Formats: sequence, structure tokens, C-alpha cells
Amino acid sequence: MDCMNYEFTRRQLDLSNELRDLWQQHVLWTRSFIISTAASLGDLEPVTKRLMRNPTDFGNLFRLFYGRQTALEFEDLFTQHLQLAGELVNALKKGDTAAADEARRKWYENADEIVTFLAEINPYWDVEDWRDFFDSHLQMTEQEAVLRLSGKYAEDVAIFDEIEEEALKMADEMFEGLIKQFYVC
Repeated sequence: MDCMNYEFTRRQLDLSNELRDLWQQHVLWTRSFIISTAASLGDLEPVTKRLMRNPTDFGNLFRLFYGRQTALEFEDLFTQHLQLAGELVNALKKGDTAAADEARRKWYENADEIVTFLAEINPYWDVEDWRDFFDSHLQMTEQEAVLRLSGKYAEDVAIFDEIEEEALKMADEMFEGLIKQFYVC
């Protein structure tokens, strides 16, 4: 039976909502970090701290399905994802092309590690689908940063709409994989 035609329980709907919240928080707090960095705002430290809570929040959810060790591995990979994004944004702000290129290389390498990890823990999470998601996510997030740093605010807002839409698709893909792996459809 196709899970898309399945009647979901309240608990399963809560899971879907939690995943959507986590992915929206991921892109929202990343955006806040980009804005605070670009404008050298005084809120950069608390924004960064809140952003860096996102991997732990994901880990807490993963722990319910995959156990402590797998959750910690994901948290570590996702923490690296955010740290490398921060390095890239800061290098772009400084105009340091060599540092930006190196941060970007490491960021994409980390994304490949994340998608491989996801495909290994859940047979319904296709590595190519997740690679497409992450490649697009990274490209749009870097574009968001470049637009913000160059003062192209209308374009920056428009790309964020696309980022948020894709984040919700990522959440739904994650939800469907969890449903298929852990619930009878």
C-alpha cells in the first residue's frame, strides 16, 4: 500500500509537524545568521547559539527511531554543516575567495556525508534524492548570503521563499521514509 493513501494517526501527524518545524527552524535561523553576519548586528551570538541548537533538536528526534549513537552521529554531521556554512558566509563577507572556496568544498563534502548517512540508516531515503536536495539547499543558501551581502534585498527575500519551500519538501521526504520504515502502510 502506498503511504500517501494511508490515514495517519495523530502521533504520525505530530511527527510530520515536528519535522516541518525542524527544517523551517534550520532555514530560518540560518537566514537570521546570514542577516546578522552581513550587518554585523549585536544579536549574532544569540542567533548563532540558537542556530547551533538545531542539530541537537534533530538528534533528539532521531534518537527515538535510531538510538543514541546514530542520533549523535547525525548531530555531529549537521553541526559541521552549520559551522562550514558560517565559515563560508564569513569568507564571502570578507571577500576572501580562497577561504570561501575551501569552505564551500568542505561544505559540499559534508553534505555528501550527510546524504550517505541518511541513505544508510533508512532504506527509503534515496541517496540521489537527498543529494539533489542538499545540492540545491547549499546553492540557494549561498546565493541567499551573496544577495544579502551585496544589498540585493528583494532577491534575497525571493530566494528565501524557495529555500523554505524546499525545506518543507525535505521534511516531507524524511517523514515518508520514517513512516515506511517504522510504520505499516
